[in-house]
Amino acid sequence: MKRHAIAIHGGAGTITRNILTNDLELAYRGALQEAIEMGDRILAKGGNALEAVTASVALMEENELFNAGKGSVFNHEGKHEMDAAVMDGKTLMAGAVSGIRNLKHPVLLAKAIMEKSDHVLLANSGAADFAREMNLEFAPDDYFFVQHRYEQFLAARAEGHVVLDHTQPGDEKKFGTVGAVALDVHGNIAAATSTGGMTNKKWGRVGDSPIIGAGTYANNNTCAISCTGHGEYFIRSVVAYDISCLMEYKGLSLKEACDLVVMKKLVEIGGEGGLIAIDTMGNIEMPFNSEGMYRAVKHSEQDYFIGIYKD
Repeated sequence: MKRHAIAIHGGAGTITRNILTNDLELAYRGALQEAIEMGDRILAKGGNALEAVTASVALMEENELFNAGKGSVFNHEGKHEMDAAVMDGKTLMAGAVSGIRNLKHPVLLAKAIMEKSDHVLLANSGAADFAREMNLEFAPDDYFFVQHRYEQFLAARAEGHVVLDHTQPGDEKKFGTVGAVALDVHGNIAAATSTGGMTNKKWGRVGDSPIIGAGTYANNNTCAISCTGHGEYFIRSVVAYDISCLMEYKGLSLKEACDLVVMKKLVEIGGEGGLIAIDTMGNIEMPFNSEGMYRAVKHSEQDYFIGIYKD
């Protein structure tokens, strides 16, 4: 029987044991377990990697613990602008959306853009028009209202700065994004990423998540990657594609390429965050240069692993 595997993340940053209460840690672990099991069930039944990563990310978009979908942070106008992307490693087809509002599952729109349009990236009102044509589900502002996110927004706006995200209950830094990468039994890999971006962001700011090659990438010849971190640095470094290139052109292993980019190249320019990556052999890497990263991994016929802290 051919192997399958999946990894997910729910954001990186200053995540330490003294920040999370026991109840909150259990909630995060439960949410990660639910999402990893969702994708694993699809893979175990012979489903493809793209279906698995989309389903896992869509489930995390429904959980207000994560800065994506329902739990998205507030922008400067007190609204929610969400980004997402998917990529199929077999075909190199990709779909992405930026600045979408009031859509329950931005990742499903990214997938529809890939499969049902002639484009890769749609944004703002045009993306919303396409989502309606695809009969995707919208929700009122109340659906996306999370009290602690709103309090973070008020504090950030009062201080006049942009905040990457927060981890309850303190004000410590967290890069809020969710993502998944997977290998299916057919030997194909895929990646998906979704985020609400930065608290108090202005001017239609876009991070790395919907930019193919920066925050999301998949290629059967190399790897599938979903990133989480300070998006501006990941864009400048073209992080996801850089790892793929190091594997393709320099012959580095997945681990070697991930470590070089995340632990050295990003650090040298001040970029903080992490990523999840998988290759067609089922190798999975989850490096991060921050204090922690919500993450989980499941290989076929093996128990899942869930991690939060650096250790």
